[in-house]
Order: sequence, then C-alpha cells, then structure tokens
Amino acid sequence: MPVIGVVDTTFARFNMGGAAIDELKQHISAKIIRRTVPGVKDLPVASKKLIEEEGCDIVIALGMPGGKEKDKICAHEASTGLIRAQLMTNTHIIEVFVHEDEGKDEKELAFLMEQRSREHALNVVKMLLRPEKMIKEAGTGQRQGFEDVGPARM
Repeated sequence: MPVIGVVDTTFARFNMGGAAIDELKQHISAKIIRRTVPGVKDLPVASKKLIEEEGCDIVIALGMPGGKEKDKICAHEASTGLIRAQLMTNTHIIEVFVHEDEGKDEKELAFLMEQRSREHALNVVKMLLRPEKMIKEAGTGQRQGFEDVGPARM
C-alpha cells in the first residue's frame, strides 16, 4: 500500500491539506500521513521528515504565500528547499502554492486553493499508479486550479 505524505500550513486561508486528502481518498487506497506547519518555509523539513521518518513514497506540500514582494521571496526560498529535499531523498514532493494575489477576490482565491489542491492530489495518484497517464498529458498545457490552456499551435 502506498504511503502519501500531506503537509500544509496554518498561514493558508483555506484547508488545502483537507481538500487534497479528500481527493486522494476518492481515488486511491493509501496510508495518508498529514502534518501541518506554520508557513511555507517550514514545508521542506516537514516533507523530508515524512519521507525519511515516516516512509512516504511521495509528499504533497501545500501552502499559500502572501501577496507582498517579501512573501514572493519567501515562497522562492521554500520552493528551493522543497527541490533540495527531493534531491536529498530521491522522492517527489509535489509543491502546491497559491499566492494570495492570484485571485481577483476572496471567492476566486478560495476556489483556486481548493481546485489546485485537488488537481495536484490527482497528479499524485497518477504518478504513483498511472504514470502512463502523465505521459499522455505531456505538452497539453495542463493548469491546476484554473482552466487548462492547451497545447501551443504552430
């Protein structure tokens, strides 16, 4: 049985981890281990611990950086940390960030946080159980949260 780690933050304004877990449970029989940390800069070590100490086969790391310039810098640092944790553990960590300034209003922001969390949870399922489906989607302009843009036309 696969072991999936889910780590989210208290800073986010939506229960992104809950949405991801709900979606995972609809599509896969797996042991799911959840951790919650304060903010996005705490996601890398929590993800690494889920892999090394809890035996997770894959981790989905969800967070919501703020909309200010310093928040974008912090998000970049967190993203770099998640990449390093992947390389250190040879395990995928699916980063799911929704920046606070991505939605035009609170309703759209909440929609985006839920949809992106759920759609990336489906990516986790595909990566674990149906990697051939990911191959079929290569170059198709998939977007998590908003509408897909489709492939570029020549």
